[in-house]
Amino acid sequence: MSSDSRPEGRVLDAGALRALAHPLRVRLYDLLSQYGPQTASGLATLTGESTGATSYHLRALAKQDLIREVAGRGTARERWWERPKGAVTLINPEMAATASGRAVMEAVHSETLTLRQQQLMSFVTHGWEEDEEWLDKSLVSTASARLTVAQMAELADRLQAVISETVDRYRDQTGDGLRVVTMRADVFPLPTEGGIR
Repeated sequence: MSSDSRPEGRVLDAGALRALAHPLRVRLYDLLSQYGPQTASGLATLTGESTGATSYHLRALAKQDLIREVAGRGTARERWWERPKGAVTLINPEMAATASGRAVMEAVHSETLTLRQQQLMSFVTHGWEEDEEWLDKSLVSTASARLTVAQMAELADRLQAVISETVDRYRDQTGDGLRVVTMRADVFPLPTEGGIR
């Protein structure tokens, strides 16, 4: 990413990407990213997995510094885990140079995007069950326009700037009336087929 508005973050090395290349680990990482600190038993409840399985995979993520134990919280039997703040990028140029490296990155991307799509489809399917105010203020939007690479980059940078500003301002907000809200921006060129441009 070349723009100042797009967070560079930590470029995950081969060990971290390989640790994430497991569906449950991606799910645990995602839950800690979205909902904040959790215990292995709490994550087991959220994922439908056993506490032993979540504990094992949490330790694997921690070994690669993807998550960490929350200092001063919990007991020896009930440890709390969190994802450190800051952006991460799942694209590692060194790994992209090999077929096996690309396969690992593709596995992590695929699982991450599958989770995002499942969340979107759950909202689309069950959004009508939401409080009317939350439903009315939500946005699922798709549009198309003919853009140059520079115009697409400018759009992506502007969208990322708004998302980054919102996350920085409200990530740790506490109080009544709050819910975790996912933010997603998809900007990409469509493939050309049969000469369509």
